[in-house]
Amino acid sequence: MSYAFVDTHCHFDFPPFSGNEAASLAVAAQAGVQQIIVPAVTADRFVRILKLAREHTPLFAALGLHPLYIAQHHDEQLEQLAGFLASKPQKLVAVGEIGLDLYMAEPQFERQQALLKAQLKLAKQYDLPVILHSRRSHDQLAAALRRTEVPRCGVVHGFAGSLAQAQAFIRLGYYIGVGGTISYERAQKTRQVMAQLPLTSLLLETDAPDMPLAGYQGQPNRPERAAEVFKVLCQLRPESADDIAEQLQQNSQSLFALDPYA
Repeated sequence: MSYAFVDTHCHFDFPPFSGNEAASLAVAAQAGVQQIIVPAVTADRFVRILKLAREHTPLFAALGLHPLYIAQHHDEQLEQLAGFLASKPQKLVAVGEIGLDLYMAEPQFERQQALLKAQLKLAKQYDLPVILHSRRSHDQLAAALRRTEVPRCGVVHGFAGSLAQAQAFIRLGYYIGVGGTISYERAQKTRQVMAQLPLTSLLLETDAPDMPLAGYQGQPNRPERAAEVFKVLCQLRPESADDIAEQLQQNSQSLFALDPYA
């Protein structure tokens, strides 16, 4: 049986998709990936991502300033983000990719925290969910989310933390992003977490072209491989594939206010 999927996290504005969008979307559609959310990482990509969403039916935009690029972000970029959100562009569905990262060499963590707080406030102001990045910072991120309540909540993407950390995010109303990490046998902790969390709290994602699945190491990840993440998730979960596919679809469409698949 064929299923329809939403890839809730794909950097479709980067190679190998740039200049090859139509063909890449056709391949994704053949695998059942009907809708793709494209989160920004820096302000200079906002216009391109919004243009992609306007020109391609399956694509939806998220705008935000990613913590990995903290050295590039300044107050004027934050003002630029606020301006875009205020204009309510067509097919803008979230603020993201935003968050915290303590894995990088020079995290400038106080600046990261200030930038996150400002963007959470913008998400609250413009009634949008957030797409959250978190590496070695789950507890600090959960604390930040408690301090700045975002009514539409959001998703902690590419989650690889503990069950207790995932449950803390879920208690706050957030979804957990399931990606290619679960395709690796060695990722037993993450596989067990995804097997135990409520299905109503999970979203499917690739993080393409990053986070390649097992068997594709060294190759750019692609949105059609969301279907393969789904297959692995079905092996880990007790529910039927039909129920998993239906719930993932409902979760995605509910969080991001997406129209049902055409």
